[in-house]
Amino acid sequence: MGSQSAAMIQYRQEFVNYFEVRESLLRASVTKESVVKGNQAVFLVAGTGGASAVTRGLNGLIPSRGDDLTQNTATLQEWHDLVQRTGFNVFASQGDARRIMQETTMAVINRKIDSDILTELDNTTLDTGNTAAALTLSKVAWAYAVLGNNGVPVEEEDNMFFVISPAANAYLMQTKEFASADYVDVKPFNGPMRKYRRWMGFNWVVHPNVSGAGTSLEKLFAFHRSAIGQAVNKDDIQSPIGYNEEQDYSWARCSIFMGSKLLQNSGVVRTNHDGSAYAAT
Repeated sequence: MGSQSAAMIQYRQEFVNYFEVRESLLRASVTKESVVKGNQAVFLVAGTGGASAVTRGLNGLIPSRGDDLTQNTATLQEWHDLVQRTGFNVFASQGDARRIMQETTMAVINRKIDSDILTELDNTTLDTGNTAAALTLSKVAWAYAVLGNNGVPVEEEDNMFFVISPAANAYLMQTKEFASADYVDVKPFNGPMRKYRRWMGFNWVVHPNVSGAGTSLEKLFAFHRSAIGQAVNKDDIQSPIGYNEEQDYSWARCSIFMGSKLLQNSGVVRTNHDGSAYAAT
């Protein structure tokens, strides 16, 4: 006797996104420059060099000085992600294959943007001690104090950022000053359509791709926007899609020309963090 039912399988046409970072979390935190032509962008950092006011000399003249002008060069490189599918693959596949291709290429480039920024932030020579430990209120205050001692305008809260790992965020969420709505102000600001938790003078960026994420040596950074620059090509990110008739395949490409540069070492503080206690077992 045959089966009493002829089961039918339904394949959902709308796809579900893979768990991965698909947007840049850090582009809004840097000083940006659009490059019209060339492979380098020069950021000028100008100041007094710590000069002090003077009185007239014995000759009755006021001693003169020069401004401290530092040119920092960001060298652009080209970065691409290209995905292809044959015509039959597109025809036979579940979901909108062309849309999937275009969205995944953009995700790859967005992750590269953040990786580029994090790599440059790691060039700072300032840190809150070499020993990696759980993030505490005291560690946050330490980073804040270092920046303040360096003359960084820490009162400019729109320009102050602290990029942390999910483990570091988990520790802070157990700190009443951080978790309580009485102490936390969440505001959107210019840039991507994201909201950051604002607390203790910083906009907190929780990033799963910080160096060493989930290990005993995660690298977290507190910084001012003017301490890090990023240059990109004028047309920003390219995201074309197309079809090759001769070989019958569809393609999607995402490309960007970019370079990041640490502009002011005094405006970035590294915190070595132990996030291993909150890694999966």
